[in-house]
Amino acid sequence: MFSALLQSQIQKSLTGLPVSVSWNGERLAGDADAKVAILVKDAKVLTVLAKPTLGGLARAYVEGWVDLQGKAQDILALGQAYCGVDASDDADTRKDWRWWRHTRTRDRRNINYHYDVSNDFYGLWLDKRRVYSCAYFANGDETLEQAQEKKLDHICRKLMLKPGERFLDIGCGWGGLVLHAVEYYGVKAVGITLSDNQHAHVQHLIEQRGWHDRLEVRLMDYRDLPESETFDKIASVGMFEHVGKKNLRLYFDKIYRLLNTGGLVMNHGITSVALKSSGLGNGISEFIDQYVFPGGELTHVSHVMAELATSGLEPLDAENLRPHYGKTLWQWVDRLEAHREQALAMIGESKYRIWRIYMAGSAYAFDHNWLALFQIVAGKPDAQGILNYPYNRSHIYR
Repeated sequence: MFSALLQSQIQKSLTGLPVSVSWNGERLAGDADAKVAILVKDAKVLTVLAKPTLGGLARAYVEGWVDLQGKAQDILALGQAYCGVDASDDADTRKDWRWWRHTRTRDRRNINYHYDVSNDFYGLWLDKRRVYSCAYFANGDETLEQAQEKKLDHICRKLMLKPGERFLDIGCGWGGLVLHAVEYYGVKAVGITLSDNQHAHVQHLIEQRGWHDRLEVRLMDYRDLPESETFDKIASVGMFEHVGKKNLRLYFDKIYRLLNTGGLVMNHGITSVALKSSGLGNGISEFIDQYVFPGGELTHVSHVMAELATSGLEPLDAENLRPHYGKTLWQWVDRLEAHREQALAMIGESKYRIWRIYMAGSAYAFDHNWLALFQIVAGKPDAQGILNYPYNRSHIYR
């Protein structure tokens, strides 16, 4: 009786959707020629299908309770229609008592969990520089390699990097930005990361190039950077999502103290679309926190601006690259799927599913304005409030 009731609920919720559901070779709902096929592997998923959430469906897929067959875009479109939600419309996902999530120890552990999977795994689907952040499609027809190269240059131009300047990259990843800045703009750079694998990779590249006098990489928390050394320009790309909403003031205060007077900083990061949200709703934030990015938090760009300005930095330029990130992520998904067998050999079925559904879901979220990606440029004026900054943006688009 219970199974019959569940089957009835599933059939009702899937009415009119291009999907079929099968269990033990028997089709429970939908048509055989549907775009997406849901193959039930464990009875646990039936209650999820009867009362679906996007986070619940993702968890069922990762845990192997269900197989999802079809194109990633069709699977995500089905999930949104199936659950009937706007996942951006979610207030106060994170509770204030979670301040303890962003201690130095926890942040290090969380970064290691996500980034220290395998350098070779990331190399399967990232560009040759392993730039793990939103690319910049200036014309829209660039390859991923070209778009990531243009993103690195886009950042360097926004910061107006000049030869001999001291440049800091907070959360340097596999070194794409600092290497580009040193090679093409002649800066002396420092990159910091909490990932052992990333640190080892960048150190190897420095040794290969003989750039010990031009580039340094440190395994270090941004909070521990000595303020006795300051920088002319600072970038933080795809890192501040790990900072935590309650630590944003501390984060920007630290940047302010590290930045020389007249210097510029560019913060590149994911923001929520709903004003009061700190993450995506319908169970997505909980799924990401458990399986993908432990400790990650999002906030609206207005809150980022407020905290940045309160720290004494002057906002100068803000650009939303939301469409660029959707395009970037779909290319990552395509490349990951194209290397499925190699990925499975490296990280196993469960982690492969985590990255596939996470990146496809994120692409869908950016495409549908559930998430945004802002590059914010700010400067540190002198005591009289003077900051030498161009009257127009020609330095960016020359």
